[in-house]
Amino acid sequence: MTPDCTMGLATKYLAPFLVANWLDVTLACLAFLLVKLLLSQPSRPVRTVHIVSRPEQLEDQAKKGRVNVTVSGGVGDRDKDLVASDTREPLWPEDLTHVHYKFTKVTPEESIEKSRAFYELMKQRRTIRVFSSDPVPREVVDNVIKAAGTAPSGAHTEPWTFVVVSDPEVKQQIRTIVETEEEINYTKRMGTEWVMDLRAMRTDWVKEYLTVAPWLILVFKQTYGLLPDGSKRTHYYHEISTALAGGILLSAIHSAGLATLTSTPLNCGPSLRTLLKRPINEKLLLLMPLGYPAPNTTIPNLSRKPLDKIMVVV
Repeated sequence: MTPDCTMGLATKYLAPFLVANWLDVTLACLAFLLVKLLLSQPSRPVRTVHIVSRPEQLEDQAKKGRVNVTVSGGVGDRDKDLVASDTREPLWPEDLTHVHYKFTKVTPEESIEKSRAFYELMKQRRTIRVFSSDPVPREVVDNVIKAAGTAPSGAHTEPWTFVVVSDPEVKQQIRTIVETEEEINYTKRMGTEWVMDLRAMRTDWVKEYLTVAPWLILVFKQTYGLLPDGSKRTHYYHEISTALAGGILLSAIHSAGLATLTSTPLNCGPSLRTLLKRPINEKLLLLMPLGYPAPNTTIPNLSRKPLDKIMVVV
């Protein structure tokens, strides 16, 4: 068959067929290429991995049969600094001594009274933004931090650091960092809705309390632990564990007859970590001034949700 004849047949039969069925032909070609590519990949043996991570991270691989996953724990943070190892020594020895828990049981009536008394105490707690410069004893600060350190944590890793600041110069540096970022937050980053919701609270980027309050407590979460050889040790649920410690700290401060503010200075964490010479594995979670309310302190006239709006009994 001559080339001219071949071209004639292609023009007469093949070209119209391709024009009429171009989509089917394209899909068929793509399917052929995909099958060829898959067949060319070397088979991967199934392996068992013991990993400390979130289960969903290996879910796809497990479904494909490439990995048998043994999950020993999880974290609630997005940080990618988790440690996976089959050989590392456990955090605590398997023969860790367990001792008898000395618990004093009270009567139901006493329990009701204790719970009522604690509620009556805590319902008086309010967030304030105007502090007195009156001094607070260092021992009080030590005690409330020790109370915060009683919080539960994943595998008892205690992934928190409380940096306590009283030096006026350092407090001024902290205020400068926070106010610089907060002005940008209020004018650009936070958006109209957020700023409008805060307007009734009479708060803005000026944070005078950072230099007036006698103490500042900066609560850092340790996203992972650092071992003596420089390797990392996983801290399970480090964010929620540190948040629980912050809640106990808040209660301890109020119980001591003092006031505070649970601020979360947006975009200030790296600069404050550098200023306070904290290691790279620590990230700022809360900044809490501690002191007495100023005589002219006012608070918004707000109420809390009633019990039937926050509790569901099943």
